Amino acid sequence: MKLSSIVRKLIMALSGLFLIVFLATHLVINSFTLAPSKDLFNDAAHFMATNPIIYVMQYILALGFIIHIGMGIKLTIQNKMARSKNYVFNNMSKNTDLSSRSMIISGVLVLVFLVLHLRDYFYQMKFVGLPEGTTDYDLVVNLFSNPYYTGVYVISFIVLGIHLNHGFQSAFQSIGANHNKYNPIIKAVSTGYSIIITLGFSTIAIFHFINQYNFN
Repeated sequence: MKLSSIVRKLIMALSGLFLIVFLATHLVINSFTLAPSKDLFNDAAHFMATNPIIYVMQYILALGFIIHIGMGIKLTIQNKMARSKNYVFNNMSKNTDLSSRSMIISGVLVLVFLVLHLRDYFYQMKFVGLPEGTTDYDLVVNLFSNPYYTGVYVISFIVLGIHLNHGFQSAFQSIGANHNKYNPIIKAVSTGYSIIITLGFSTIAIFHFINQYNFN
């Protein structure tokens, strides 16, 4: 069945909002690694791995990523074709901001990072298993001892922040929340959320890198 452009945008918006909630939850759990005791993060990781609801949700999350990426590529191709027909009348650089113009690029870069991230964490925990005597906390923190990994991690979340800044606003517009009275609020929340996600994940990575560099 062929979906209309409006339906595609709606599906992409809903999947995007779902992923936005996931990122906020993920940041909270990762922040537990900053606690003085390893137990807080290890207990949270164990709960996430063994809770049946979370177990089902991880597959829904994976489906959400697939849908979001697929719809994003489809809509980008459609928009590019539409713009090429009206190029003379539409100067994109003047009508859109950086985060909007770079959505497909930032999306692809985030996808590449996601694959590497799943390989280093999810695949290791689920299918390979942790080395004897190693906890979930140790796996996470030890990866940040590598300056290259930490650098790529931080840069990836800066790119993700740019992607989120436009995606957050677009998601609300696609579900009909587009009004001159509320748009400034949505834009402010979008910018604030993007900054929190970028700084939050980046700060955690940099903290563990510096902590190991200074004390280990």
